[in-house]
Amino acid sequence: MSSTPALLFDLDGTLVDTAPDLLTTMNTLLQRDGRPALDPGHLRKLVGRGARNLITEAFKATGAALPPERIEPLYDAFLKDYGSHVAAASRPYPGVVETLKRLQADGVRMGVLTNKPHAPSLQLLAELGLTGFFTTICGQGKYPWLKPDPRLFAKVLEAVGGGPAIMVGDSITDVQTGHGGGVNVILMSYGYTPEPAATLGADIVLDNFAEVPAAALRLLGIS
Repeated sequence: MSSTPALLFDLDGTLVDTAPDLLTTMNTLLQRDGRPALDPGHLRKLVGRGARNLITEAFKATGAALPPERIEPLYDAFLKDYGSHVAAASRPYPGVVETLKRLQADGVRMGVLTNKPHAPSLQLLAELGLTGFFTTICGQGKYPWLKPDPRLFAKVLEAVGGGPAIMVGDSITDVQTGHGGGVNVILMSYGYTPEPAATLGADIVLDNFAEVPAAALRLLGIS
């Protein structure tokens, strides 16, 4: 187990504002089904629990709920469409790139732990030039679990060399993931959640990603 700290980051709504490209794909699927489009604010409340859940909830919000047999074909269509423009309008949040560079220079071990499907997670990070910051990247499908399953957290923490660690995210799922794995949690207030981040039980809530290093040191008791 390494004595240097590790930070495990959520992706959508934490590192990268992916809502524009997710919205384009989701509204394409809805339009093909003769349904009304989702507005950006609604979409942001649905992201974070995996693409199948996003599809299910988006269709429920725009008409009749989907029968179970339609979910997998729509999931396949989602991945195909999304993969064609995964980083067309998605961008890292302000301060993310500069902060990741600083953390890397300081020897902080970093990984990505997201419920976003694994292939588009890899594609997005590669197209945005972020892959090299992370020891491991784990999206939905790499292992047979989703956040907040503690088995998934343990796998990803092991992949970055063990604790001490902090989970950095934007939603209740990230709070449950980190606390379920026995580590403290930092939430970003600007992310994708139907409830305000300050109400979700994180150890620290931040408005600015550049504040993550100092907050992590406080939580780890490192001066």
